[in-house]
Amino acid sequence: MAEPNTVPPAAVHSDALVFFGATGDLAYKKIFPALQAMIKRGSLDVPVIGVAKAGWNLDQLKARAQDSLEKHGGVDAEAWKKLSSLLRYVDGDYSDKATFVEVRKQLGGAQHPAHYLAIPPSLFETVIEQLVNSGSARGARMIVEKPFGHDLASAKELNRILLSAFPESSIFRIDHYLAKGPVHNMVSFRFSNAFLEPLWHRDYIESMQITMSENFGVQGRGSFYDQTGAIRDVVQNHIFQVMCNIAMECPARRDSEAVRDEKVKVLRAIPPIESCNLLRGQFEGYQSEKGVAAGSTVETFAALQLEIKSWRWDGVPFYIRAGKNLPATCTEVVAKLRKPPQTYMTDPAPGNYMRFRISPEMTIALAVSVSKQDENGLRSLVELEACRHPEPDEMEAYERVLTDAMAGDATLFARQDYVEEAWRIVDPVLKANTAVYPYAPQTWGPAGAPEPLQKNVTPPGGWHPISDDTDSYHVVPPDTSR
Repeated sequence: MAEPNTVPPAAVHSDALVFFGATGDLAYKKIFPALQAMIKRGSLDVPVIGVAKAGWNLDQLKARAQDSLEKHGGVDAEAWKKLSSLLRYVDGDYSDKATFVEVRKQLGGAQHPAHYLAIPPSLFETVIEQLVNSGSARGARMIVEKPFGHDLASAKELNRILLSAFPESSIFRIDHYLAKGPVHNMVSFRFSNAFLEPLWHRDYIESMQITMSENFGVQGRGSFYDQTGAIRDVVQNHIFQVMCNIAMECPARRDSEAVRDEKVKVLRAIPPIESCNLLRGQFEGYQSEKGVAAGSTVETFAALQLEIKSWRWDGVPFYIRAGKNLPATCTEVVAKLRKPPQTYMTDPAPGNYMRFRISPEMTIALAVSVSKQDENGLRSLVELEACRHPEPDEMEAYERVLTDAMAGDATLFARQDYVEEAWRIVDPVLKANTAVYPYAPQTWGPAGAPEPLQKNVTPPGGWHPISDDTDSYHVVPPDTSR
């Protein structure tokens, strides 16, 4: 393959968008609505070239795009007119040189296109080689969808393929979860509010809990999920991104590399997860799902404990759980604070905590101890809670990542070293073939796992209660921790 191409300066905006997989499900559900939103916001005014092998023509692609908008947010007549005028289409096989000759033709005078691979990773090498050979990779940016490999070895191979044609500064690995407003706002909240920093380290925080739960199953995606599992699907990417946001140090500068440097430092400080600190579960009925192999040992639930060997976090256990068919759909972080000395009151003081709910809405809560108005005078926790619902004109995740990638802002994208460090942490335990324990749907994971294993992956005092009903949080159940 040719030597890597130079990349335009970050200030240079991409002058065309080529997206491969234009007739696929991702384009239908996410990309077309994002493109319309970009036009409405004034951030897209360049040719949009869809590429696929479907036997379609441009009119059929436009019909598909319009149907996508009708089903996912509605058609804005003025924005659709503009998008329709920008759309181009190339139909052809990705292994056929003629397909990419046509792509180059459709690019016209564009010198700095952004190529978006919304296709399976197995096709990346073929497409990238064809882009290089046709001259379409020169001065371009490359946008790729996760998964970024299946394990550490495949992640390194994927990075080799990408870097053979593009410098790291022009590669944008999309993890759309990081582009959700509440997720990246956690960094702003941490470093823009002086009251938080004095508490945010090992002297005051006893443990961290991160939960990403879904109250539904695989929803017809059994074939995909059975090749993936909870750890690969959300832990080593989405949850690790959240963890880095809450554990990183303040970047020295505001540029994307300074931010991403600090996130990589967090991962480098984490030893590989040990089998004794991982509980894998599978909801009952999973093996009856379409596309799931008989006797599958893929986990639909994972709970684990890890540690960050840094000055700030040494000795603070981080507990993570994620899964499908759990009682609630929610992503939440709970920082449990150390208890105060028992010198003022005779009853044990409940442990304070801070709670960050990332979805379905953004919530920040501080649990404070108050005296009960009864004859016992015991204290309980009450939350001081602030909620923020999305503004009507807030960017959705895919609009944000496409806007940033075309503008050359890499802050919300995974860098090569980040991807490989994340896989390093989970790779050994994925290869260990640990036991998978069944759990009943709509419960919080396997109740029948061995007690020592349950203890290792459960925070002291248990997991913070989670409910779909946010009102249930204002009064907190008694703290039963030691």
